[in-house]
Amino acid sequence: MPENVGDGCKKQGEPTMEFSIANLQPKERASFALRALYEAAGCRKYHMGRFEEYSLYQANRSFLSSEQVITFTDLDGRLLALKPDVTLSIAKTAQPAPGETLRYYYHENVYRPSAESHTFQEIGQMGLEFLGGVGEAEVQQAVCLAAQSLGQLGTDWVLEVSHMGYLFGLLDALQAPEDARAGLLRKLGQKNAHELRAAALAAGLDEDAADTLCRVLTLCGGYADTLPRAEALCRNDAMRAAVAELQGLAGPLEQAGGAIRLDLTLAGEMEYYNGLVFQGYLKALPRPLLKGGRYDLLMQQFTPGAGAIGFAVYLDELDRLSAPLPPVQKNSTDMVMLNVALPKGRLGDKVYNLLAGIGYGCPEDYNATRKLVVENPAAGIRYFLVKPSDVAIYVEHGAADVGIVGKDILTEAEADVYELLDTGLGKCRMCVAAPADYQDDPSRPVRVATKFVNIAKAYYASQGRDIDIIKLNGSIELAPILGLSDVIVDIVETGTTLRENGLKVVTEFLPISARFIANKASYQFKHAEMDTMLEKLRAQLQNKEEAK
Repeated sequence: MPENVGDGCKKQGEPTMEFSIANLQPKERASFALRALYEAAGCRKYHMGRFEEYSLYQANRSFLSSEQVITFTDLDGRLLALKPDVTLSIAKTAQPAPGETLRYYYHENVYRPSAESHTFQEIGQMGLEFLGGVGEAEVQQAVCLAAQSLGQLGTDWVLEVSHMGYLFGLLDALQAPEDARAGLLRKLGQKNAHELRAAALAAGLDEDAADTLCRVLTLCGGYADTLPRAEALCRNDAMRAAVAELQGLAGPLEQAGGAIRLDLTLAGEMEYYNGLVFQGYLKALPRPLLKGGRYDLLMQQFTPGAGAIGFAVYLDELDRLSAPLPPVQKNSTDMVMLNVALPKGRLGDKVYNLLAGIGYGCPEDYNATRKLVVENPAAGIRYFLVKPSDVAIYVEHGAADVGIVGKDILTEAEADVYELLDTGLGKCRMCVAAPADYQDDPSRPVRVATKFVNIAKAYYASQGRDIDIIKLNGSIELAPILGLSDVIVDIVETGTTLRENGLKVVTEFLPISARFIANKASYQFKHAEMDTMLEKLRAQLQNKEEAK
């Protein structure tokens, strides 16, 4: 075959088209680089069909990120699904022999629901799986390949490592009730100290046990600094075994370059992961690019006694790297800038005055201008003035690093962010309210008027009560007066508006105050600046409280 196979079709004088990887989009370049990395490590490519028997996902619902799956009936009458997950299919079909270790990599699309678009999205994934005989060497190789994957995709990256065995061991030692553990791990993963302690006490743990659980929030930082503190907290053999495995990773991971952080607040799904868990971040991307961990429990559903570890790289996230730099970031500065989403209105004014009082003020008064962005490069601070209901969105998507938002808005948005501090500002509560003579009729669903649809659904689901939701955007109190609803779910501060309209509080179920939140990816690269701001803010709030 001629070397230049296209020359015979080229017209005279036409420029020669040469292939160059540099001309590809970031995710296309990534797929070439990762394929070379995984094949050099002895992994074979695994290719699966576009469809899978729906029964596989039905039988293993607890291992899926969502129970919503696209299904259809084929010409033979079988119920099939567009695959929402690759790992399940590989675990089902791999069938390693005793002592055998299968090493696969894949490049596939999966189909999952999007909370933002309220539809399904196609997600490009590339990853690897080690299945069967998975010992110390295989675990170390898999985690190091995760780190090397990040190194192939960018120069500034962080791999965050945790261990479910450590967390399970601690919950066992503290005798945490089984039905409370998922909630406790969720608060831990949010870095939500205030609510973690409250949830621990509500679950029946004593003060010392609640304090011990909250100490896990401090087990976050550099590997060498954090591991001894994690070891000091060990209460049983399970925790000590987890620390030993983490210690064994220290040497191999040092060779990978980049930044390796130990963060024992990172908790994967309880029923999925049983050992190491890890996440990878690339600078300039707002969410984890890589997720993985050990999942023996899933593998043993199909091959008794087998182990498994793997990870997936979310290639579509790389599209952001080719997007033009936002105008607000074009004025470069040598100082790290914290981008703060500040809610317009009274709460935002209070928060700004607090931050200005601890060194984060701006020369320009944002109330005296129509600008939506004000900054002070010397102080390393930039404020975005946004609608209160949008604060969590700006932070979750990485447009802002941190923000101040009411717990009501944060809960309603179900934002995937760190909740680092309860400021105590803007205290009120979420309530169910109804006419003074209201009597619940359990024979029919409750008609509920609210603008907090997700909060209302979650509350009544916890009560085992069917409801009909009526979404309103204002004057919620009017709904039961006019017979549009039986009750309302809304914020109550003083209760004056309720009383003047003949309504009463039936129950209070969610205390509300302003929370300091952070983007999870930003925290990996700007944690020092965030921690400094938080320390100063806590001190300022305490001083004001003591001065009352």
